[in-house]
Amino acid sequence: MPSYTISGINRLPYPEKRQIYTRLIPPELLQKFNLAPDAFDDEGHDLATLQCPPGSSSVEMELRHQFGFQDPILFGHITDTLNEQIHILLYILNDPTSKRFDVDRTPDGQATMFGTRLRNRTAEIEAMQYGLAPGQIRRGLRMLGPAILGFENFVHSLGQNLYFTEPLYYHNAIIFERYGFSYAKGRKLMKHIQTGFSPGGDLLSRLDGSTPFRQPEAAQSIRLRSWAIHDGLLGEPFTNVTMFKKIGKSADVNTSEVCPW
Repeated sequence: MPSYTISGINRLPYPEKRQIYTRLIPPELLQKFNLAPDAFDDEGHDLATLQCPPGSSSVEMELRHQFGFQDPILFGHITDTLNEQIHILLYILNDPTSKRFDVDRTPDGQATMFGTRLRNRTAEIEAMQYGLAPGQIRRGLRMLGPAILGFENFVHSLGQNLYFTEPLYYHNAIIFERYGFSYAKGRKLMKHIQTGFSPGGDLLSRLDGSTPFRQPEAAQSIRLRSWAIHDGLLGEPFTNVTMFKKIGKSADVNTSEVCPW
């Protein structure tokens, strides 16, 4: 089977590359929201928006359950690596029926880049107290398993058997571990974090209540650890973590025993 790349697909006519990229949509997601397989609604509106110009080596896709709705139910940003392998930069599933928190923009309307460039701390506190993790504007759809399976089918259809992802937050990395991802870069950092939150660890003393994100109970929760790390607990941003997965590989470690969500 020949191998295809994102940059190669982007050179195709738009109808062809749209047909290829919509394979990324899990069938379960279409069924949940009663969407047609081609992602057009009854009035002919295209619910799938693609940014994949010729000459680009990346694609951004948004899928909405209703035309014109504020947020997509699926957002994906995928690119080629330098070795022309598939790299997921961002993949989000939003529950459009849940409450929205404006963590993605400041009160004056500036984009926060999911809190990596700017922060809306008031919205973040409300989101954390509601039970969300860093970067979430709404509850997730709890469909990551079908989404990963759908993505692996997409990667396989391109003639590839390996793909990479870059977890934006600590909790993302833990979740990916549970689905069989391994570390290409960042394992040392993840081990340091685990040790730091263990009895006698250096991170425990920093959970001093100095901000709402740094409460002592965060040590026992992956989600709250992630908020503390997002708040700068490490003294540096959570970056330089890259993971990979071979198609069909299941998890070989039980990270669910690390601490509860």
